[in-house]
Amino acid sequence: MRKLENSELDRKSIADFKEAEKTPIIIILDDIRSLHNIGSVFRSADAFLVEKIYLCGITACPPNKEIHKTALGATETVDWEYKASVTELIAGLQVQSIKVFAVEQVEGAVMLNKFSFKTHQKLALVFGNEVYGVSQEAISLCDGSIEIPQLGTKHSLNIAVSAGIVIWDLFQKMKI
Repeated sequence: MRKLENSELDRKSIADFKEAEKTPIIIILDDIRSLHNIGSVFRSADAFLVEKIYLCGITACPPNKEIHKTALGATETVDWEYKASVTELIAGLQVQSIKVFAVEQVEGAVMLNKFSFKTHQKLALVFGNEVYGVSQEAISLCDGSIEIPQLGTKHSLNIAVSAGIVIWDLFQKMKI
């Protein structure tokens, strides 16, 4: 076994990425404080050809040195847009027949491993603040909630880790 060189990985150029068919997932980051978390979500979104990221509330926007540190250029590939109000964004996406799900621990949440959907349905996923999670106001507007099963003593995961887990799971379900 030999570790592959970067030149052997057959990665897309920025132009190729922009032209590639996207995975019909939209990520909504609402009131994310950590610039490193924002950058990490961009990087995961790039890895799985996510359609778009919306940055809402106090979530910082590129260009930003601290976001770039973890995004490693993904802010140049993944489409993104800033929207001040997450609730207005959710309502606007729903008007376009996009199903919006909070990734949060709420009554009636569907565990990620049990979550099913029409594989060609575009989905938007709301990830909330590192301390307070997705706001109740946003949760009330969502079409549902997805929860990541956790078996240990902690009751939450880092936002960037959560996004990576959910994106990977949905990507697999969409591509099968």
